[in-house]
Amino acid sequence: MTAYILVKYLHYLGILAVFSSLVGEHLLLEDRLSRKALQRLSIVDAVYGIGALLVMGAGFTLWFGVGKPAEFYSNGWIIYAKLILFGIVGAISLIPTFYFLKERKGDPEEVIDIPKKMKMILRIELTLVLIIPLLGAMMAMGVGAG
Repeated sequence: MTAYILVKYLHYLGILAVFSSLVGEHLLLEDRLSRKALQRLSIVDAVYGIGALLVMGAGFTLWFGVGKPAEFYSNGWIIYAKLILFGIVGAISLIPTFYFLKERKGDPEEVIDIPKKMKMILRIELTLVLIIPLLGAMMAMGVGAG
């Protein structure tokens, strides 16, 4: 029981890190930023990455290691919807990540124009990330179980 609580707690912390870092990136992202500001955004983006790894690791541990039997989750469609959404969010998050890493190099005081699509990508990520915990709550209640 203690392992289950710890893993569940780590899962929640990961979710909070993912969501809060995406909100932070969205708030910090402006049309024009200095390379120094992009370096700060890279740090926030790293928190996002660490949070995503924590969510994934704890999630798979909950699925296959502790808590309810794996069949409870595996027999329903919701776990697969969650995984697909998580994969989509992870894939599109690579666009800002690579952009921040590439553009942060150079004169820290130089100001560069940020492509408008970066803000839209973050909004899409935030929207999808808001859906995933809803699916998790539904799954925990047995909704969609096969």
